[in-house]
Amino acid sequence: MTEAILLVGGRGTRLRPLTVHTPKPMVPAAGVPFLTHQLARAKAAGVDHIVLATSYLAEVFEPHFGDGSALGLHLEYVTEEEPLGTGGAIRNAASHLHSAPEDPVLVFNGDILTGLDIRRLVHTHETTGADVSLHLTQVTDPRAYGLVPTDETGKVLAFLEKPQTPEEIVTDQINAGAYVFRRSVIDTIPAGRPVSVERETFPDLLAAGAHLQGMVDSTYWLDLGTPAAFVRGSADLVLGRAPSPAVPGRCGDRLILPTARVAGDAKLTGGTVVGEGAFVGEGARVSGSTVLAGAVVEPGAVITDSLIGARARIGERSILTGTVVGDGAIIGADNELRTGVRVWCDAQIPTGALRFSSDQ
Repeated sequence: MTEAILLVGGRGTRLRPLTVHTPKPMVPAAGVPFLTHQLARAKAAGVDHIVLATSYLAEVFEPHFGDGSALGLHLEYVTEEEPLGTGGAIRNAASHLHSAPEDPVLVFNGDILTGLDIRRLVHTHETTGADVSLHLTQVTDPRAYGLVPTDETGKVLAFLEKPQTPEEIVTDQINAGAYVFRRSVIDTIPAGRPVSVERETFPDLLAAGAHLQGMVDSTYWLDLGTPAAFVRGSADLVLGRAPSPAVPGRCGDRLILPTARVAGDAKLTGGTVVGEGAFVGEGARVSGSTVLAGAVVEPGAVITDSLIGARARIGERSILTGTVVGDGAIIGADNELRTGVRVWCDAQIPTGALRFSSDQ
């Protein structure tokens, strides 16, 4: 297998304000755009030609990755003028594929961090003679996902929407967002209109008697759709819990990019990343967090499980837990922001303006 389609057109609304200026796959994770990790893993699995299906902020991708030669890949870009959904995006990108009708084509979503054995998924596809093969993963609580029950051979039996009652939870297997299509099957997806592979393409194929094969691979898997998940994914990459050949440095408790500055007595733990040109001041403590390029963490600030946007500033002694701070925002000194807070791009919070505890 040498070809893949990578779906990177989503608006990333659940990640805002991180995605106000940056498409979700380009938000840095472990020091590089998240998309870099996916491209590197595809390359390591033997893929050499990837078509990027873009839409939202499409103009950002090609200036960064170019033709892909720096990664040892051949990259092409296809832009949807109007969002076409997962199936529509796959169909829209198909004109750039070179595969023969019976050849396998890898398709994966641009917001999933996974340790999937890509070669094994392709091998499963070829040895079972499937029309489409799906990566399935097992989750403890499947209520937020579509369920994919299979028989004892791995053949997909149904696609079930998010279960509403305990009786509807017939399996813990969910669609994990990576597929291998027989090239000719892609051509059967309707062109020029929105199509969902999950709600339309796969159920229709199953109803028509097509062979859809599931392969359970329950290695590391994380949907990076929310700020908390994105921060966790970046930390897991730095810590080495999530595999990627693209982490720019050795795995460990922290990753400090070359032009960043960190005070000698600042403490960085839990997979924290300090981006290019960022600064962490004296006595600051940053755990499990990402500080993006050009951001400033002033002395004595305490940041936990948070993401600090590019060029943002966190004032002295401010305490942030589970917080997302947008690009260019300024948090004054002595503020206290707790889990779930999203500070918008370029917003300014005065000194001591927000607290959950006494100022004493």
